[in-house]
Amino acid sequence: MKRVFLAFAAVMMALACAPKEQTPQKKDMCVQMYSARSILNNGNYADVLKEIAALGYTAVEAASYSDGLIYGDEPEVFKQKVEAAGMKALSAHVGRGLSEEELASGDLSAALEWWDKCIETHVKAGMEYLVTPWIGVQKNLKDLQLYCDYLNEVGRRCKAAGLKYGYHNHAHEFEKVEGKVMYDYFLEHTDPELVFFQMDVYWTVIGKASPVDYFERYPGRFKMLHIKDEWEVGQSGMVGFDAIFKNAGKAGLENFVVEIERYKHEDILVSFRESADYLLNACFVKPSYVK
Repeated sequence: MKRVFLAFAAVMMALACAPKEQTPQKKDMCVQMYSARSILNNGNYADVLKEIAALGYTAVEAASYSDGLIYGDEPEVFKQKVEAAGMKALSAHVGRGLSEEELASGDLSAALEWWDKCIETHVKAGMEYLVTPWIGVQKNLKDLQLYCDYLNEVGRRCKAAGLKYGYHNHAHEFEKVEGKVMYDYFLEHTDPELVFFQMDVYWTVIGKASPVDYFERYPGRFKMLHIKDEWEVGQSGMVGFDAIFKNAGKAGLENFVVEIERYKHEDILVSFRESADYLLNACFVKPSYVK
C-alpha cells in the first residue's frame, strides 16, 4: 500500500507542474532501443521508431552492434532510418569484455582492434556517444586497474574520432573489490577528459547508493543519465527524480536516456507513453541539457 501511495504521489507531483490546458513543452528525450526489444525482433525497427517518436522522444540510443552493423544495417542506413522517424542517432551501448588470458597478460591489442572498427562504424552512424554497458565484478584491484586503463584507452580513441566515451552501471558496481567500491575505483582511476559515466539512476538506488551523493562527490563526471524505474518512469516512488534533475548541473548532465526494462502493460507503447508524459509534464525536467 505504501509503494502504491508513493507512486501515485510521484505521478501527481509531475503532472502538477504543467497546467492541464497547456500542451507539454517539447524536451530532448533519448530512448534506449533495448526498451523496445520485444517489438524489434522482426527487424522492422523503422516503423517502431516512428511510433515512439510520436510520443515525444527525440533521439535513440542503440543496443545492437555486431561486426560493423547496427541492428543488422550498415551504419549509414541505420542513421537514415532513425532520422526518417524524426529522431537523432545519439548514442549506442557497445562493449567488448576482456578474457581471462587478456587480464592475465595485460595485452589489449585484440580488444582495441575490435574497438577501432566499432568506433568507425558509429562515427558513420552520426553518433555522439559510445557507452560500455557492463563490466563484471573483478577478482582483485589489479584486474580492476587494467579495466580502467582499457577504458581510458578506448576513451582516447573515441575522442580522437570525435566521440565521447562512457561507462554505464548496474547495481553490482557498488560491491567492493579488496575493500574498494568498484564504482568509486572506476571514477577515481579513469581520466575525466576521456571517460564519462552514464549513471543508471535506478540501478544506483538498487545498489543502495544515492545518485545525488555521487554528483556531489564526483561533479561533472555524469554527462548522461539513464532515467529508469522499476516499471514505467515515475510510478514506483523508489527513485527521487526531482532531486536528480535538480542536481543535473552538479552531475554535468548533457543528455538523458529513458529506459524501460519492465512493463505493467501488455502494449509496451503504453509504457513508453506514460514514461514520456511523466517527464514532459515534470517541471523539474528542463527542455534541454545540451551545453
